[in-house]
Amino acid sequence: MNDGGRDAARTVRILLSAQAMRGLGYGVAAVQLGAILRLGGLSPSQVGLLLAAIVGGSLAASLVLAWGDHVGRRRCYAVLYGALVCCGIVIAAGAPFWLLAVVAMTGALSVEVMESGPFTTLEQVMLAGTGRPQRQIVKGFGPYNAVAALAGTAGALLGALPADRRLLGGALIVAGVSGGLLAVRLPATVEAPARRSHEKTPARSRGVVTRLSALFAVDSLAGGFVVQAYIGYWLAVRFDATTQAIGITFAAVGVLQTASLLAAPLVAARVGLLRTMVFTHIPSNVLLAAVPFAPALPGAIALLLARACLSQMDVPTRQAYVMALVPEQERTAAAAVTNTARYVTRPAGPALAGLAQRLGLAWPFLLAGTAKIGYDLALWRLFRPVRLPAERHDDTISPEPRRTT
Repeated sequence: MNDGGRDAARTVRILLSAQAMRGLGYGVAAVQLGAILRLGGLSPSQVGLLLAAIVGGSLAASLVLAWGDHVGRRRCYAVLYGALVCCGIVIAAGAPFWLLAVVAMTGALSVEVMESGPFTTLEQVMLAGTGRPQRQIVKGFGPYNAVAALAGTAGALLGALPADRRLLGGALIVAGVSGGLLAVRLPATVEAPARRSHEKTPARSRGVVTRLSALFAVDSLAGGFVVQAYIGYWLAVRFDATTQAIGITFAAVGVLQTASLLAAPLVAARVGLLRTMVFTHIPSNVLLAAVPFAPALPGAIALLLARACLSQMDVPTRQAYVMALVPEQERTAAAAVTNTARYVTRPAGPALAGLAQRLGLAWPFLLAGTAKIGYDLALWRLFRPVRLPAERHDDTISPEPRRTT
C-alpha cells in the first residue's frame, strides 16, 4: 500500500473512531438532557429555547466552517472537540440557564444521536477527499452513519440510568477529549488543496444545490419539532416515562436505525437514490404523525420503533445523492452549502415545538409529519426528471429513470 493509501485508511479509521466516541456522548444526551432540564425546573418554553440554542449553535459553527479551509480542517475539528469538553464541564457543574445557553451556541452539542452539524460537514469532506474510488466513498456512507447509530445506542443504554448531570457531563467530556486526541492524529492529506481554498459555493451546480438546500431546510425545520431530546421529554410528560424506559426505547431505535443505514445503499442500488430517499421517508412520517395518538406508552414506543426502520434510510442516500449530482471539484462546496442549509431553519423547530405544545401535545408531531411529507413530494416532483451524470453510474449508485429535462 502506497503512502496515499495508508493515509486514506488512517483517515477513515480515525474519523470512524471519533464518530463512535461522539455518538456515545450524544446518545446519553438524547436520553438524559430533557430529564435533567425538567428536574432543573425549566418550563416547556425554556426547554424549547435551550434546544433551539443548541441547534442554532450548529448553524453558526457550520457557517464559520465556510472559512475552515483557511484555518485548517484538522484544527477546526480539534477546536470543536475542545468546545464539546467545555459543554460537558458546564453541564456537570450544574450551571445556570444562561450559561447553558451560551455553551449550547458553540455548535458542539447535539439534540440527536445522528448529528449532522459542523462535525459531520468536516467528516464528510475529509472522507470524500481520501482519494478512494467514488463507488467506495458512496458505499462507505452507510457504515459511517451506522457507527454513529451503534454508538448512540450504547449511549442511550448508559443514559437509561437515573438522570444525573454528572453522568451526562462526564460522557461529553470523555467524548470531547477522545475526539480531540484523535483529531491531532489526522494526516495532512485531509486538508484542502491550495487551489480550492477559496471555493465557497458551487459554480456549475449552483441551481441544483440551491434547490436541494431549500428543500433540506424545510425538512430540517420539520425535524426540529421532534428532535430526540424533545421526544424523550414528551414521553416523560405525556406518559410519565422513566429514563430507563426512554433509554431502552432509544437503544432499540438505534439498533433498527443501524440496520436501515446499512440496508439503504443496497436498496438504492436496485431502485435508485431518489426513490429510496422519498419512498422510505413518506411512510416513516405517517408513523411520526400517528405517535401522539397512541393511547399508552407501549403504543407510542411501537410507533417510534416502526418509524425507526425507515426514518434514516434517506441519510446515506441523501449524502450520496448530493455527491453524485455535482462535479468532483464542487463536492466540498456542495457539502458545506447543503449541510449548512439544514441548520438555517432548524433552530426554530424546538422553540416552536415548545410553543405548539400549549395547543396540545399532538401538535409538534402533526406539524413535523405534515411538513416532512410535503418535503418528500416536492423533492420527487423537482428531481424526478433530473439525470445523474453518466460518469457517476456504478454498482453503488443506481441511476434514476433517464428522462429528458
